[in-house]
Amino acid sequence: MRTILLALAIAVAVWLAVIAALALAGRRTAARELATLVPNLLLLFRDLLRDRRVPRSAKVVLAVAVVWLVSPIDLVPEFVPVLGPLDDAVVAALALGFLLRRSGPEIIAEHWRGSAGTLGRILHPFRRTGTG
Repeated sequence: MRTILLALAIAVAVWLAVIAALALAGRRTAARELATLVPNLLLLFRDLLRDRRVPRSAKVVLAVAVVWLVSPIDLVPEFVPVLGPLDDAVVAALALGFLLRRSGPEIIAEHWRGSAGTLGRILHPFRRTGTG
């Protein structure tokens, strides 16, 4: 349990340091977006799990992703700088991509509490272009 708390404390410290660095560099909007990203993602995931319009398969993927994110077992330990949180970020991104394809951007946008610009940047890699 002590290792989990230490890893969490390190992850939070790094997150806060990056937010502070962005703010000091004059990138206040980016700092604000990063500061609210994790809480907004957690609220989004919770709300999507409760939404009846979200297909069951998407809820299963989302639930697995949430369990993965809160689990102390990772492919790369959280205290490893940069790479530690990377596996969690990949899992969250894959879950969001699946949710986007199965539920549609409208439902995700309806539950998003952050800025529309931040949501657009999060979902941009998953949107298909009309070139195919």
